[in-house]
Amino acid sequence: MDTRQSTIKVLMLPWLAHGHISPFLELAKNLTNRNFHIYLCSTPINLASIKERITEKYSRSIQIVELHLPCLPELPAHYHTTNGLPPYLMSTLKTAFEMASHSFDYIVKTLKPDLLIYDFNQPWAAAVASSHNIPAVQFLTLGAAFVSFGLHIFKQSGKEFPFPEIYLHEHEGNKFREALHSSVNDVKEEDRFLEAMERSCDIVLVKTFKEIEEKYINYLSVLVQKKIVPVGPLVQDAVNDEHGEIIKWLDKKDEASAIFVSFGSEYFLSKEEIKEVAHGLELSNVNFIWVVRFPVGEKIKIEEAVPEGFLERVGERGRILEGWAPQAKILGHPSTGGFVSHCGWNSIMESMKFGVPIIAMPMHIDQPVNARMVEEVGVSMEVVRDGIGRLHREEIAKVIRKVVVDNSGEVVRRKARELSEKIRLKGEEETDGVVEELVQLCRKKN
Repeated sequence: MDTRQSTIKVLMLPWLAHGHISPFLELAKNLTNRNFHIYLCSTPINLASIKERITEKYSRSIQIVELHLPCLPELPAHYHTTNGLPPYLMSTLKTAFEMASHSFDYIVKTLKPDLLIYDFNQPWAAAVASSHNIPAVQFLTLGAAFVSFGLHIFKQSGKEFPFPEIYLHEHEGNKFREALHSSVNDVKEEDRFLEAMERSCDIVLVKTFKEIEEKYINYLSVLVQKKIVPVGPLVQDAVNDEHGEIIKWLDKKDEASAIFVSFGSEYFLSKEEIKEVAHGLELSNVNFIWVVRFPVGEKIKIEEAVPEGFLERVGERGRILEGWAPQAKILGHPSTGGFVSHCGWNSIMESMKFGVPIIAMPMHIDQPVNARMVEEVGVSMEVVRDGIGRLHREEIAKVIRKVVVDNSGEVVRRKARELSEKIRLKGEEETDGVVEELVQLCRKKN
């Protein structure tokens, strides 16, 4: 194959989470603009969440490919995604995904791609590609700070992480170790992650950019002995939706006077956390849009979940949405002046793109490290928890007001605007480097 003239066929296999398939799709769009044809493979319910984002422009160059997981009685098809998945079923989903390797092998044999791009926890997918003499590249939708921090713990046990700005509190460290030592099919998560990274051919793609994570990118390269290729923030464009009334509500608010509150698609606040966040929003006296999520199947009314009288007391100052909100549209609106965020990596990238400062409330896994990193960059302030990890309403209100209202937050607000402008000027600069690396890999194969 002459890769200078022929279209390069790439099969993509993200993990079964919206926060993973979304950046895979954005990378797919960038690559199709440069003579790549993409097969995007996932479960039907996961693909359904992004179908409308494959517009006519991409309909011929991005094909969706359904991967059917084995039928397990406790995991019906509507649970073949992490979105709304009850936490106790997460390990079952991971097991089912791995059990689909035979189906994936058939897909690879049928499509005969030139390259596989796979996610953080799928060494089995890279092994399938290798059995067909197809190069495979890992794409991490996580930040370089977190990945290098985790790998340092694996590979440099007992040594201090070289960047003291990144650390975990005791309660965070306990949760982190628990996640790493959990296992699926008798394989520890840390071992699965290491094998997945080792199987990546020559390079590892990471959703980040050098302006914020250069030192972590460099250290990660040393740890894995591979070239780390940043692919940029990969933020989706705002899409048309049925939440026009929320945008109309924002239109009536003063510039940068409202906050957006969301904790992602996989974390569900406890009753105590909901209570403290609600009281914090009330005490802050700042306009807000709050997205509240419950696991699929749980019949809970918002009125029952928040403190009694809360909705009446905040009145027109606040809006609560259940399940989903047009996040990109809200963050891009001039009335939005802050983002109360769990610090999931996609949310951080969106916040940076739109120049919205972050009120950091990390919950688990990579989020505490992400929160320290964005504070180091200067676009965030973190809500400090107590010694056992509990949130307190007074602290929530204080940080919201600092970031959005008080003069002391002007430095953070200015830094967020400056970083947004840098991202705008960069455009798709990273994509050119990604294309060059992938083309070279395909040439080696041939």
